[in-house]
Amino acid sequence: YLRGKLTVRDVRFPTSLEQHGSDAMHTDPDYSVAYVVIETDQGMQGYGLTFTVGRGTEIVVCAVEALSALVVGKSLEEIVSDFRGFYRLLTSDGQMRWIGPEKGVIQLATAAVLNAVWDLWARSEGKPLWKLLVEMDPRKLISCIDFRYITDALTEEEALDLLLKAQTGKQQRVDQMLKEGYPAYTTSCAWLGYSDQLLKQLCTDALNDGWTKFKVKVGADLKDDIRRCSLIRQMIGAHNTLMIDANQRWDVGEAITWVTRLAEYKPLWIEEPTSPDDILGHAAISKALAPLGIGVATGEQCHNRVMFKQFLQASALQFVQIDSCRLGSVNENLAVLLMAHKFKVPVCPHAGGVGLCELVQHLILFDYISVSASLDNRMCEFVDHLHQHFRSPVVIQNAHYMPPKDPGYSCEMLESSVQTHQYPQGQVWKKLQ
Repeated sequence: YLRGKLTVRDVRFPTSLEQHGSDAMHTDPDYSVAYVVIETDQGMQGYGLTFTVGRGTEIVVCAVEALSALVVGKSLEEIVSDFRGFYRLLTSDGQMRWIGPEKGVIQLATAAVLNAVWDLWARSEGKPLWKLLVEMDPRKLISCIDFRYITDALTEEEALDLLLKAQTGKQQRVDQMLKEGYPAYTTSCAWLGYSDQLLKQLCTDALNDGWTKFKVKVGADLKDDIRRCSLIRQMIGAHNTLMIDANQRWDVGEAITWVTRLAEYKPLWIEEPTSPDDILGHAAISKALAPLGIGVATGEQCHNRVMFKQFLQASALQFVQIDSCRLGSVNENLAVLLMAHKFKVPVCPHAGGVGLCELVQHLILFDYISVSASLDNRMCEFVDHLHQHFRSPVVIQNAHYMPPKDPGYSCEMLESSVQTHQYPQGQVWKKLQ
């Protein structure tokens, strides 16, 4: 039983001091998590988190505390035997859904709680989460997904059919991933606040380490963007891949004009060109940039499966960027992976922050092995920050994510890290006050 307890802590890292994570809209992020631990009456623990960028983490912590009453007292067996029902219990509480529904702070909190439940489930089976998903009976997997509001785009029957079709060649794909890993790209080289000198140094190091796909933050100043894109394109050469990311900086018309000016640097995609809620705006940008061979990518701040459904129906994106902590955990991400496959749009997850790489690697491994069976135009983001605070940090070899071996969802943090970075009482924060 989860009758033991659920604890949640506000854990923050002062990344703003060195401009890590800086982009056109988030100029001084302190990478943070609302960190959840659930404990069963047998003393087994599940760990979960949701990512934030500093101020406001305390609000997510409050939301997790509000949801905890719906979790404590239930058995793991009871939850996973009707996971769809449990997902709906958390997201459709007759009173709390008013402050959502399924979006914003309450959905971030839902993700943290459910991530901990999935971690616990995978640990109880002695498997890393990707393996739990890959080896799960397709019907059982489908029963974890809430199809409410998306049946006009994907029915349960269609989803099951997609999973059954992907059974062919599954073992070869498992073996391939264990041997080669899943292709990654790096965002660590070109945060907006980095100097050209640092940018060159990081780029050189990355190329030497075998990286071939690079993402650059843009959107604050056009001249600056032209200079930085030119610099990076020169450094990485024409044969390597470049992506650009504006982090929601522009209006629709401005996005089209600005990206057209950067087209000569041959970016594969422009990420988050405008408001993450503007589905038709993204569609207009996609249409305008298609002749230039530039796709549109978005999703890290897409509220839920219903919005992803509309993005796909409107042909508003060419790359789906799921996030392990923005959507309602694994349950809702499974729905998006299956919709993306039906609409033939590649999934290239958002990662970075604190723990996002650790979590999302499991989802994208599952996507390749059990859903899409394709690596065309697919890659998973990697950012080289804060992995040392995790018990099972990501393993990158030759710019590929190597499949995790430890049981669970890879989000257990080192207790010493949690204590020193807990806000505001941890040692790190006391020193900065």
